This record gives sequence, structure tokens and C-alpha cells, in this order.
Amino acid sequence: MSKRIVIIQGHPDAQTRHFGHALADEYAKGCEDGGHEVKRIEVATLGFPLLRTKEDFEKGTPPDSIKQAQDAIKWADHLMIIYPLWLGSMPALLKAFLEQVLRPGVAFEYQTSGGMAKKLLTGKSARVVITMGMPAFVYRWIFFAHSLKSFKRNMLRFCGIKPTRVTLIGSIDTMTEARRLGWLDEMRGLGESGR
Repeated sequence: MSKRIVIIQGHPDAQTRHFGHALADEYAKGCEDGGHEVKRIEVATLGFPLLRTKEDFEKGTPPDSIKQAQDAIKWADHLMIIYPLWLGSMPALLKAFLEQVLRPGVAFEYQTSGGMAKKLLTGKSARVVITMGMPAFVYRWIFFAHSLKSFKRNMLRFCGIKPTRVTLIGSIDTMTEARRLGWLDEMRGLGESGR
């Protein structure tokens, strides 16, 4: 079954291509091979301010780059979000982007009764791909993947996005060429299947 897929490239460096960019490219090629429609968001190329107040988060007017990203996310059936692990979490620019796009009225809606917010992105799924210098098992089993768990629970699931599948790619600085090619092939296969 064909899906509408948005790839969110969360690496904050717009000047240099990284392994994460190659992974996203292969995922996109796989999506196209699988007959899926694909849109891409390169967070590093967008201009937007940091949100600094509750008033701005709830009632401020997002810039056009954020509105376009919100429209793409609403259009999508599936999101692929890829980023490098920096200081145990996602880069600050990606977090700022997510705060901008996942606003009330787009991602969730407050309830007048004071109950749990209504999830406005229900029915969408996601894949989170995280690259890191440490071995992936260290992040998962020693550091308990704390930032990933928070991201899945407090942002994605809060807005109704589930299931969220995860791919952790560790030791990228010392990875062999054969292993890199293996990861690129895996990303292409995941894209083709729309997962």
C-alpha cells in the first residue's frame, strides 16, 4: 500500500554532508522504489526563531518555513526523523524545530475540561533513526536511551504518532565501509516498505 512519507533531516549542519544525509537519501530512494510519495524537510536550511514564551507557543504565528513543515507533517502517513546524538539527546536546532511545528491546533488541542489534550496527529506512524559515536548498545542498555524514550512519549505519542520504530546506528566514526554499505541497504529497504 502506497504511503505519503516525510523525511525530517535533523542534522544542524547545512554546510557538510554527513552519514545521516546518505542514510536519508537511501531511505528516500527506497520510498520511491516502493511507490510511496516523499517530501523532505532539511531542518538546518530553515529559518525560524526560538520559542521563548507560552504565549508565543500557543498563539504566535509561525514563520512560513514552519507552516510549510506543519502542512507536510499533516499530509504524511509516516514520518522518518533522522538525527545525530549530541550530548545524549537530539541537537538543539531539531528540538527548536519540533517545538515550532508541534504547536496547539496542529499537533494537539487543549481540552476545556482540563483533561488530556486531544491528539491531532493520530493515525500517523514514525521511524526514528539516530546515529552516534558510541556503540548503540551502550546508549540503549547503559544510558537506557533516555532521550529517545522522552521523545517518543512526550512528543510523538502525545500528538498521536504511533507506532514509532527505532533504528540506532552506533560507532559511526570507526565503522567499516562494508558496515556503512549494509546500513545504507537497510535504510533503502525500510523506505521501500514504508516503515
